[in-house]
Amino acid sequence: MADSRSTRVVESAGPWGFVFLLAYIGAAIYFVSVSDGSFWGVILGLLEAFVWPVYVTYHVLVLLGA
Repeated sequence: MADSRSTRVVESAGPWGFVFLLAYIGAAIYFVSVSDGSFWGVILGLLEAFVWPVYVTYHVLVLLGA
């Protein structure tokens, strides 16, 4: 006996994912280019590229007095 029920999932955040990917790639290029070129410097640059939006959000909230 076949189950005739189906579920439809609509994902509407696809374009934003692409924008965030481009932002990460740009940040990674920047932070790696300003590192000293060592292995750990490159790893640290990639980690900084991953977390820089957190610092921006924090400082914007501080400026807004929140």
